Amino acid sequence: MSEFDEDASRFASGPGSDAPSRAASDGPFGSGGGQAPPPPIVAFHRRELDLILRVYGHRVASGEWRDYAIDHLKDRAVFSIFRRASEMPLYRVEKVPRNARRQGAYAVVGAGGTILKRGADLAQVLKVFEKKRHLSVV
Repeated sequence: MSEFDEDASRFASGPGSDAPSRAASDGPFGSGGGQAPPPPIVAFHRRELDLILRVYGHRVASGEWRDYAIDHLKDRAVFSIFRRASEMPLYRVEKVPRNARRQGAYAVVGAGGTILKRGADLAQVLKVFEKKRHLSVV
């Protein structure tokens, strides 16, 4: 018997084996205590990022914004927008699925923490960044 066969028999878990077998409730991570897997992390989907990056790109081209950061946390996903990399974010676009039924999952938060716009449709929430057109009567 070769050393590979010995290793294979050492890790095999069968009816005649003295190796401990994993229970089906342990899951793929082998946590042992029958614990539930960790909750999924909230993230932006591709279409959501496309909408956000389109607005971001226009403002970068005009020279207003320079940097961004994306954070994926347990309860929310945050797209932070900076004028300079060393500052606090000017705006945060947040996705909080917990608020989806109440106020809407998306919110734009200003630098001071004030919620500028909130809603269920990201495209409508991002309209807060559209520049106001000044009409003049001639």
